[in-house]
Amino acid sequence: MNDKVYIHEFIDITRQNRARYMHHMTANWSPIGQEQRNQLCYGVWGVVGSTGRWPQVVNIWEEDGFAGLASSFRHEFSGATLQDPALEKWWAAAADLRSGGVDRLLVPHPEMPAIDEVCRRGLRGEVYAHELIGVGAGRARRVLADAVEEARAGEGDHGWVLAGAWTTAMRNDDELILLWAVPTWAAWAEAEAREAAGEPRLLRKTLPEFRTRERVLLADSALCPFKTGRQPSRADRVDWED
Repeated sequence: MNDKVYIHEFIDITRQNRARYMHHMTANWSPIGQEQRNQLCYGVWGVVGSTGRWPQVVNIWEEDGFAGLASSFRHEFSGATLQDPALEKWWAAAADLRSGGVDRLLVPHPEMPAIDEVCRRGLRGEVYAHELIGVGAGRARRVLADAVEEARAGEGDHGWVLAGAWTTAMRNDDELILLWAVPTWAAWAEAEAREAAGEPRLLRKTLPEFRTRERVLLADSALCPFKTGRQPSRADRVDWED
């Protein structure tokens, strides 16, 4: 039973700073989040620019439910600057690497593995497919349940594994996000070719419920837990990150 809550971030990167930003979030921020907020890094990926906005990064953070997230928010926003004063240097460094972004709070499907389980199972892909799906108001939870069941029943049919499945909180129960671990680029190409030919193999039964569907591809950052099988640590810092 996954009772976590997730922070999902689309981050716009400045100039050629994507690798620096991803390292700053994993090696420099994540160990602090683990120690001070019991926050785990679920994943940090670069968006494949030909499939979406560029240069852009996707961060997903795993929180100890809404109560844990509230505690973290209280700590962060209680000061006059609305930032943790102890992290002033970290915030300043991050500001030079990004221009803004859009965040969401996500509620997982109960059967979705938390990041520790992902690492234990060795669940990973050569590439990842990230889907942002809009559905009718009040239907997201039910559609997500149907999508998870269909993905499980068809696992192996197209090689894609549903690694993450969430609805978006603080909305009208009308949006869900799916994260697929795709074993190879060839497996991605085959599925896309079939969909382009009108022969979808992904969620055929659930598809009619989708009002909108936007898929982008993601590539692991160097310290993404999906890639390394562990949480980032302070030992991962490199010389060019002061």
